[in-house]
This record gives sequence, structure tokens and C-alpha cells, in this order.
Amino acid sequence: MDITSAGYESVDGAAAARANAEWWSAGAGDYLAEHGTFLGEADFRWCPEGLREAEAHLLGPVTALRRLRVLEVGAGAAQCSRWLTAQGVDVVASDVAEGMLARAAELDAVTGVPVEKVLADARSLPFADGSFDVAFTAYGAIAFVPDAAAIHAELARVLRPGGRWVFAVTHPIRWAFPDDPGERGLTADRSYFDRTPYVERDASGAPVYAEYHRTLGDHVRDVVAAGLVIDDLVEPEWPTDNSSVWGGWGPVRGALLPGTAIFRTHRP
Repeated sequence: MDITSAGYESVDGAAAARANAEWWSAGAGDYLAEHGTFLGEADFRWCPEGLREAEAHLLGPVTALRRLRVLEVGAGAAQCSRWLTAQGVDVVASDVAEGMLARAAELDAVTGVPVEKVLADARSLPFADGSFDVAFTAYGAIAFVPDAAAIHAELARVLRPGGRWVFAVTHPIRWAFPDDPGERGLTADRSYFDRTPYVERDASGAPVYAEYHRTLGDHVRDVVAAGLVIDDLVEPEWPTDNSSVWGGWGPVRGALLPGTAIFRTHRP
């Protein structure tokens, strides 16, 4: 896909959301070629820092999860859901990108661990009210729509009372810094409060990719407005043994700046 311009500017939200779905679908193979080794085929990493659910237990103990119904949104190739399935957890992996779910089916075949998959926009899930006990996303959906509040409201709807919603996003402070894993990425060059989205366009001027910034306060307000309660905010530190670079994430920035924010919430 040819990109002729990129920068921070206003964009039609509906067009950008459609473009993002197409971008992730068309680029699924390239994405896995670049990051597949780090992500694994049936592993659950929350973030570029490498934090694993097997160690963090942000969804709760696996022994408890085996008695519950779990939903992943923005699942990509469903590596996280595949890990849960292999642990005996009843989980559904959903994503808006057909290409990603096609890659998920390929990994099902490679690993011998089939995952239930559903093509769906996280803002409009095809499930009845109170269908799940736990829902999560590791960097999926939230940054790629203009109305993230709709995602939280939808997750609150499909969760049972007491149900848990855990989501990982780029740490909001990162928006103020260049998306560079080296020394250049340590000097702020934008206002943290500037919510103008980052947009890439083709020769016709149509958006092909967009990413939206929300401050920490924005995330809190979106969650609270959905009727959810925030239980914890996890900011994983960069491990000294992680030398990998992923976009703007890497050990140089990771030593000084948080890269990921993981919100643990529940429906009362």
C-alpha cells in the first residue's frame, strides 16, 4: 500500500476506522513476519516489554479462568487466546480484520490448538448481554477507533456482573515523544494534551491508517462512563534481558519511559 503523506491531522472517524480494519487485514502477513517470533504461536504477551500472563495473572489464576467464559477483542492472530485455550480456558477471539483471523486459522493448524474466532468490531459485538466473565485486549482495537468509549461500553454490556475487563494500550505519555526507540525518542516534541490523530494517506488523500491518542485522564473517564470500576493500573518496566526493538519500543527508551499502560477493571 503506497503512503504519500503522514502526520498529525484531523480525519473522518468512520473512514479511518474502515481503513484501519483494511490495513490490519492486508498487512497481517507482514506483521507476523516481523513480530511473530516475539509473540509466539500460542503465547500470551501483554506488551513489547514482554510481560506474560503466565507470570502476571492479570486476568486471574488459570485455575479460576477454566470455570469462566473469556473474550479477546482485537485478537490479531489469536496468540493470547490460543495460549488460554491450551490451558483449558473457554475463550473466543474476535477481531475486525479478516486477514488477521485467516492468519489465526493458519496458526491453529500449525499448533494443533484451534481457537473459536469471530469477525467483529469491538464497538458492536455479536454477543448477548452478560455473555462473558472476563474480557481483554493486548493492544487491540482501542487506539484505532475515534470513539474508544464505545468499546468500553460494549464490553461492559457483554460482561456479567463482577466480570473483568483488562486492556493494554500504549502509555499515554509516549505521545509527547518521537516514535523512535533510540536517544531521539527521549526528548519530548509534542504536547501530551494534543489529541490530534496520527494519519497516513494514499495519493488520493484517503486515510489508510490512523491512530488516536488519549491522555491517562481520557482513558479513566471512558472506563468510568461505561459503568466500570478501575482496580489497578499496571506500568510494566522494561526487563534488562529484553534487547528487542518494536517500533518506538526498545531498551533505550524502556529504561527511562513507560511504554505500556494496562488497566484492570470490572463491572460492578
